[in-house]
Amino acid sequence: MSDPEMAWVPEPPLRVSCHGLLDRDTLTKPHPCVLLKLHSDEQWVEVDRTEVLRSCSSPVFSRVLALEYFFEEKQPLQFHVFDAEDGATSPRNDTFLGSTECTLGQIVSQTKVTKPLILKNGKNAGKSTITIVAEEVSGTNDYVQLTFRAHKLDNKDLFSKSDPFMEIYKTNGDQSDQLVWRTEVVKNNLNPSWEPFRLSLHSLCSCDVHRPLKFLVYDYDSSGKHDFIGEFTSTFQEMQEGTAKPGQEMQWDCINPKYRDKKKNYKSSGTVVLAQCTVEKVHTFLDYIMGGCQISFTVAIDFTASNGDPRSSQSLHCLSPRQPNHYLQALRAVGGICQDYDSDKRFPAFGFGARIPPNFEVSHDFAINFDPENPECEEISGVITSYRRCLPQIQLYGPTNVAPIINRVAGPAQREQSTGQATKYSVLLVLTDGVVSDMAETRAAIVRASHLPMSIIIVGVGNADFSDMRLLDGDDGPLRCPRGVPAARDIVQFVPFRDFKDAPPSALAKCVLAEVPRQVVEYYASQGISPGAPRPCTPATTPSPSP
Repeated sequence: MSDPEMAWVPEPPLRVSCHGLLDRDTLTKPHPCVLLKLHSDEQWVEVDRTEVLRSCSSPVFSRVLALEYFFEEKQPLQFHVFDAEDGATSPRNDTFLGSTECTLGQIVSQTKVTKPLILKNGKNAGKSTITIVAEEVSGTNDYVQLTFRAHKLDNKDLFSKSDPFMEIYKTNGDQSDQLVWRTEVVKNNLNPSWEPFRLSLHSLCSCDVHRPLKFLVYDYDSSGKHDFIGEFTSTFQEMQEGTAKPGQEMQWDCINPKYRDKKKNYKSSGTVVLAQCTVEKVHTFLDYIMGGCQISFTVAIDFTASNGDPRSSQSLHCLSPRQPNHYLQALRAVGGICQDYDSDKRFPAFGFGARIPPNFEVSHDFAINFDPENPECEEISGVITSYRRCLPQIQLYGPTNVAPIINRVAGPAQREQSTGQATKYSVLLVLTDGVVSDMAETRAAIVRASHLPMSIIIVGVGNADFSDMRLLDGDDGPLRCPRGVPAARDIVQFVPFRDFKDAPPSALAKCVLAEVPRQVVEYYASQGISPGAPRPCTPATTPSPSP
């Protein structure tokens, strides 16, 4: 199955190498690792790190570093190089080899940045340098699964067998070689089978199936002076053609040029076999949207008595002419973005926890436009208009039951699921002020909904205790229904509005909607559903301004 984690995050892959790292003592070379930090919220936060290379003063790391790139933000970065000998996991005074600072924008715009490493006293770390290369983010979403093994490799060890590993390089446009993968070491084995691995077609060959690939096999040595066993070359096209039929494998002679040139009867230093070469398509959120998938947005508003009398200035539902209340602010911020992904821009809007006319019975899923046959409102401005008209006509009551509205939205989502197509994904926005009264029923409803094309966003309004909401979010572990059945996937995102009341509206929207693209891709990928064909372009419509 495609890995959805690869699907929605635009990341420029950063490749890192160092040259001339300082030796911590005269007898051993460092075991370097590079730690990447991002300056965020007034502090430096680790976002990624490379693997550790043993006994190497000029390492070329195979693990790419990745972080989200935002054109509209300045993203200061720090690269810390440290010696991971003795199990060190972070730079200490006695393991620190140097660091440098730059912005992600500088790396992306220049594509390659080489900077000196600086010690903590501000001086250069000798002639040590670090080079960061940003690879272009390709439009292709193909990933390749490869499995290699080898037979009868040369033995390079005197008292035991070789400990072979293999490196794969692609040839760049300037004829330089770029490391793209390093297998694990298989100890004491001349017939190793390396673990299957998966990487993007862009990483492997820059999406050029004819690009030369070089394969080098070594005998691992803990000193860092690995013994060369042999090499061979190929292309991705050749690898595909050689494994096209079921069960078909491809093999190469592993050649040591020195032996070939010196030994008269030399044939090879073993053979390497490609046992698996499969290509899979990883779809993105944009693939589904461009393929015709609509985001069906539904609003549910808490009208329980704990919000306070709307006629009071202290009420969370107070309709002040000076400033919109928190319900309206959240609705505008989140709904304003969601409506761009819905072609008809008509949104069902419901209330819960109020007594409603004409009989003033308590309802937990009433249409705020009082039209149960057609609860849809025209654009987010229509939802806001219906909310304003609804307030004076209802009596705030209780309890705070959330399960009924979740079940109501799950109905259309279930019908969508039965089509087996990616045409409509439901997003429910719940605006509430407090503790959920029907917690058991709500947990069960969410677990059922986790199997459907559906996400739930909960915005907590006011200063109540929202611990129940954080439980529903599932960030501390999978949510389970009362019978212990876990959710199939995490579909709930909760945020308290009070954390954003002094921030611009975009901050709230960015936070609560951040998970939706992942959830969309995760659902359809888990069902094996591909996007539809891209839709033809149609003129954009401009939503009317919110009142």
